Amino acid sequence: MRKLLPCLLLVCFAGLPAFSANTVVEEIAARINNRIVTRTEYQRSMDDLKQEVQQQNPTNADKVFAERQKDVLRDLIDQQLLLEKGADLGITADTELIKQLDDMRKQMHLDSMDDLEKAAEAQGVSFEDYKQNIRNQIIVKQVIGKEVGSRLSVNKDEEQKFYDDHKSEWQHSEQIRLSELLVSPQKPQSPGGGNEDQQVAAAQAKAEDLLAQIRKGASFEDLAKKNSDGPTAAEGGDLGYFQRGTLDKGMEDKTFAMKPGEVSDVIHTKQGFVILKVVEHQAAGIPALAEIEPRLQDAIYMQKLQPALRAYLTKLRDDAFIDVKPGYVDSGESPNETKPVETTAKEAKAKELKKKKKKLGIL
Repeated sequence: MRKLLPCLLLVCFAGLPAFSANTVVEEIAARINNRIVTRTEYQRSMDDLKQEVQQQNPTNADKVFAERQKDVLRDLIDQQLLLEKGADLGITADTELIKQLDDMRKQMHLDSMDDLEKAAEAQGVSFEDYKQNIRNQIIVKQVIGKEVGSRLSVNKDEEQKFYDDHKSEWQHSEQIRLSELLVSPQKPQSPGGGNEDQQVAAAQAKAEDLLAQIRKGASFEDLAKKNSDGPTAAEGGDLGYFQRGTLDKGMEDKTFAMKPGEVSDVIHTKQGFVILKVVEHQAAGIPALAEIEPRLQDAIYMQKLQPALRAYLTKLRDDAFIDVKPGYVDSGESPNETKPVETTAKEAKAKELKKKKKKLGIL
């Protein structure tokens, strides 16, 4: 499916700590059916948002933060609703979690999952919490894709209209789209083992073998997913677009002379041995609609996804019991939401009223 809402996928969740009689119970900001959002989670999301806007827009950070902070609790509640829906649909994300962790291990050039766990803990990160966060992101993404994205479609008339309305935005210099397959030398098995040259030679041999497979018809993207040590492995090696003047001169001369679908020889770089593929080669100017049709479809899809997702979340809210504590603001509140009924307090008042009526001789 297309790429989905990043805003919901970046919210962090931590499990509630066990507490004893001497521990202060965590303040609850909101209840969503049998789930909760704590004050700590809410504050952490506020801090993450502040850091994000300061990095992305330091000039107007205060203004942007003021505009977006009202949606922090909304996003936390939305995610709990999506996670609950994921549980109803039987989505566990176990396979995808293992794959993502293994991709991360490869990108960090670590030998095992134990090494990845040690690397996380060395940075003060709980590996279990980190895994749970990734699992939540996967579940949310799959629920959105299944329940919302699968119901969206883009027709030819919409593509043409979007293309015509945004023509000036498609104007560009000559550019190419590249994919990479990187093979990095493995770390020596022991310090001072004297086998670094062997590791380099092994990496080169592996790259040459992969290139031979590609030239015999093997899928570049599939081989990149399985073998590349680069950060783009999960995307089949996709590096995106490069305009003239943005690459090293030698690399630019080599790649801009290639035709779409062609692959380079094995190139020795600081990171290891890389094979490059030219996926697209676009001349300067406004490309024809057919050349950028996938990008048009993605843009229209994302444009449709925002309101469709909000409508879906509103329906989930209408079917849920949501209680936001005083002092917190939920900008996504639906007028049809049901508040939990505090039956204990009502029953106590009813009993007290009955006693008064008996004393007055009414009953």
